[in-house]
Amino acid sequence: MSRSHTFAFLCLSALGVQLSSPARAQTVEEFYRGKSISFMVSSAAGGSYDLMSRTLATYLPKYLPGQPNFVIKNQPGAGGITAANQLYSTAARDGTVMGGLQGNIPFEPMLGVKEATFDARKFIWLGTPSTETCVFTVWSETGVKSYEDLRGKEITVASTGINSNPSVSARLMSELLGIKARPIVGYTGMANALLAIEKREVDGHACILWGAVQALRPQWISEQKTQFVLQWGAIKEKDLPDTPFVKDLIKNPDDQLLLEAASAPLALGRPFLLPPDVPKDRAQAMQKAMMAAFADTAFQADAKRQALDINAPRSGEEVQQLIDRVYAMPTDVISRLRRLSIQ
Repeated sequence: MSRSHTFAFLCLSALGVQLSSPARAQTVEEFYRGKSISFMVSSAAGGSYDLMSRTLATYLPKYLPGQPNFVIKNQPGAGGITAANQLYSTAARDGTVMGGLQGNIPFEPMLGVKEATFDARKFIWLGTPSTETCVFTVWSETGVKSYEDLRGKEITVASTGINSNPSVSARLMSELLGIKARPIVGYTGMANALLAIEKREVDGHACILWGAVQALRPQWISEQKTQFVLQWGAIKEKDLPDTPFVKDLIKNPDDQLLLEAASAPLALGRPFLLPPDVPKDRAQAMQKAMMAAFADTAFQADAKRQALDINAPRSGEEVQQLIDRVYAMPTDVISRLRRLSIQ
């Protein structure tokens, strides 16, 4: 064989070895370097969910390999269901799209909401910075001073709609505790509902988040303008040691399961997620970055300055376990919750 033929043969042989060798897997850092991640928020700009997401977006690059940029995209609609449907069905599944949802959204399909076309158990959950506690609040001038007083009279409570959270909470407390809480619907948001209480259009509210009371009406606490007669959720608020925790009042096992299922959105707080089927290494890196950001003292200080509560972070695995547990509850428990949730 001539020298030129030998050289050509060696070159072709080397090329063949290169082509037959498996391609080296791209690392998480290599994938994310120079990219932008679309951060879909299921609420309008300016609210607390939006502020939490925007604050988090400034800290996540610090902990995610490759330090990609995060771009907030508000996608309100159907109370958050629109964003969840998009994250499930049309969003890219390569790790370049993530989302933030309200805590009730993962359970909408379970409750039979036909607009919710996603399976919450198939999302990749990243974690949540907080849990929330509802307080049943009554204006002091009504004469209601305690849970015992509440059981003896009908209370009107402000609500946005017949199937909104305040109305469902009123029906839930009536079902579990035998109290009489009648929703007055038509108030277009929390601000209007709080004003209606102050103007004595209604007696109170069946589910104000404790963090919202502290942020929006601190004088209600300091001046004792209202009575906080009940609280429920994943945790009992340390600031309300004398307010009965509904979980402690319920003895029937089926009622306890109903309360747990109804309180699951409060336990989820403000969960963040990836679409299904994102490569495992990228999903794990995002989960790790999320928990690191929650623990960042600068992030916590930034959140506190904006009255954003970071009280009990939970990992993506813990969020997944909670969702799976609720979906696996007995059918009669879910049926009761559906009846209370959709009128």
